Amino acid sequence: MSKKSVVIIGGGPAGLTAAYELLKDKGAQDYDVTVLEASGEFGGISRTVRHGGNRMDIGGHRFFSKDDRVMDWWKMILPLQGAPSYDDKKLNRDHDMEPGGPDPETTDEVMLKRHRVSRIYWHGKFFDYPVSLKPQTLKNMGFLQTMKVGFSYLKSLVHKLPEDNLENFYINRFGKALYGMFFEGYTEKLWGRHPSVISADWGSQRVKGISIKAVLKDAWGKLVGKQKQAGEGETSLIEEFWYPKYGPGQLWETVAKHDEEFGAKIIKHAEVVKINETPEGKIASVIYRDVNGLDHVLEGDEFISSMPVKDLVDSIAAGDQNKEPVPADMKKIADGLPYRDFVTVGFLVDRLNLKNETDIPTLGNPPIVPDCWIYVQDTSVKVGRIQVFNNWSPYLVQDVDNKVWIGLEYFCNEGDDFWNMSDEAAIDFAAKELLKMGVIASKNDIQDSHRERVKKAYPAYFDTWYQIDDLIKWLDSFGNLYCVGRNGQHRYNNMDHSMASAFEAVGNIKSGREDKKNVWSVNTDKGYHESK
Repeated sequence: MSKKSVVIIGGGPAGLTAAYELLKDKGAQDYDVTVLEASGEFGGISRTVRHGGNRMDIGGHRFFSKDDRVMDWWKMILPLQGAPSYDDKKLNRDHDMEPGGPDPETTDEVMLKRHRVSRIYWHGKFFDYPVSLKPQTLKNMGFLQTMKVGFSYLKSLVHKLPEDNLENFYINRFGKALYGMFFEGYTEKLWGRHPSVISADWGSQRVKGISIKAVLKDAWGKLVGKQKQAGEGETSLIEEFWYPKYGPGQLWETVAKHDEEFGAKIIKHAEVVKINETPEGKIASVIYRDVNGLDHVLEGDEFISSMPVKDLVDSIAAGDQNKEPVPADMKKIADGLPYRDFVTVGFLVDRLNLKNETDIPTLGNPPIVPDCWIYVQDTSVKVGRIQVFNNWSPYLVQDVDNKVWIGLEYFCNEGDDFWNMSDEAAIDFAAKELLKMGVIASKNDIQDSHRERVKKAYPAYFDTWYQIDDLIKWLDSFGNLYCVGRNGQHRYNNMDHSMASAFEAVGNIKSGREDKKNVWSVNTDKGYHESK
């Protein structure tokens, strides 16, 4: 029996996972797999950027999932540490090691166990994220604000708003006062739109089961000594996660290496520009453009796409003319799908002007704050989050004992004033915000910097997104086309969701299942989000 040819568009988590699942266990006997990656790197937004001996995680990626298939898969690619990492040793940190696991001090292909610390920066003060019920929280808010928050929450318990937008979704779970403090301004920073015009579906996928009730439950669990492990509990309350020694890109570079060993052909700098159909209405081939601007035709039996839906439909519309044109209403929906783009500005600094007032020991001279992320709810600055890469993995920073490597995350639109800034102007803008917030004391503390831009980082939930079900139905009509991943489904998927969509697509190809409901249902089923 001849092999079935499968073309995979995109070398991110979904695409590389699909190739792996098709070819593992001698799958090369049955499938001829080609992966087309438009850039020169693997991992998409989950890649790791190298600069000046340091590594930058684009967007921050905590490796945890409630899907055991994903957790087992990650551990298979990069085994869990079996000995203390550099910072474990320096800080006398004790946590469970994997029996027989590799030593991160001598082995590169290893997954670290990390403790998550994230806080909110609001009016010059730090709050736990999610908000915890600690004396320091009440002190930071003050008596009057605490009373306002408390009564506002009680009101939300008895007066539920219709959840037809993200604003009402938040108010129902936190009360209007807390929503105004920590959600309204930050959400508008993230999306460039007020929460009242964004679908509540975004909240159900990202905030999921989090509410004051969930925070109380979590606080009670800590009080009685209940420990959560990676993948257990609500997403935003996860305290332990896994992390590749050299950042998320290391995992996807390793997966790509395995894919090629299994028999996959991976072509970098291959931008899909046209998609051709058969007379029967299936996908016949793709045309990709190489780094030299030359076009190549690649035929296939099955096609798995993680490219942005907007670009996918444009490519179908640009295909051969021996077919019906893309219906005008489908093209209109695809053209109107909104995205939010992303800029990270990295700074290597001598010190942070922030004191570690927690009981968590940290590296550095002087010691740094323990945060992985700092969420900046202050609307007087544009920055949305600050990553402290030292705390993700000590191996991301060349001189982790004496330097702090941070990343300022900005949300913007491709082509707007911030996106179009030169590297020098964007770095200067970010440096001034660091000073304004008091994160650094002087520009002289900055030793190095780097600006990185990411297109279509966040599929957004407004404008023509409300008609996306019609577009999904049309895309599914091609039969041999499977849309996977964050941008492939125009859904704010985490890495594990993107991988799960690839699992489902590959399962359909192998079994011959025709409907794709299972592929599209990843990250929509409420049951997926419930605690184990």
